[in-house]
Amino acid sequence: MSAEFLFLFGVLIIIIMISIVFISGENELNTAMEAARNGVIEGVTTSSSAVYPENDAYAEYSDRKEGLLTPYSVDIVNISYEEFGFDNGYDKKQIQFQVYAKTSDRFDSEELVSIGDRINYYLRKSIAISFNTTDSTNNLYNPVFSPHYVFTTANVKWL
Repeated sequence: MSAEFLFLFGVLIIIIMISIVFISGENELNTAMEAARNGVIEGVTTSSSAVYPENDAYAEYSDRKEGLLTPYSVDIVNISYEEFGFDNGYDKKQIQFQVYAKTSDRFDSEELVSIGDRINYYLRKSIAISFNTTDSTNNLYNPVFSPHYVFTTANVKWL
């Protein structure tokens, strides 16, 4: 009876170890997705409130993008990610986030790109803060790292 018990115990340990590897990877992606959602909300809030922390950004917008200087509404339709396989340069799996949004049609394409850039910036920043990797990326938080993944963003798709 003890041999069967040891065999069963050994099999359970192997199953638990395999499960831990799978669960930790899924947990990391869940953490990244939650951080991405929080970052998108922050990006939409600061962008649509027409709050610009730097005088240079405000000056650029007042010269070329006046429509972004007044509050406006942006609705996030979906946030998704796609895995692009293993990146040998970073020795991690590459994940790219894609945000789908809609707003009024009063913006030209350059203004929509600016809004999208701001949304993506806050998305990446939130992921960097969640994984405490702000020191291992650049000022634009592009790309962002976690223990097993490297994250990038695609341009926001406007619906």
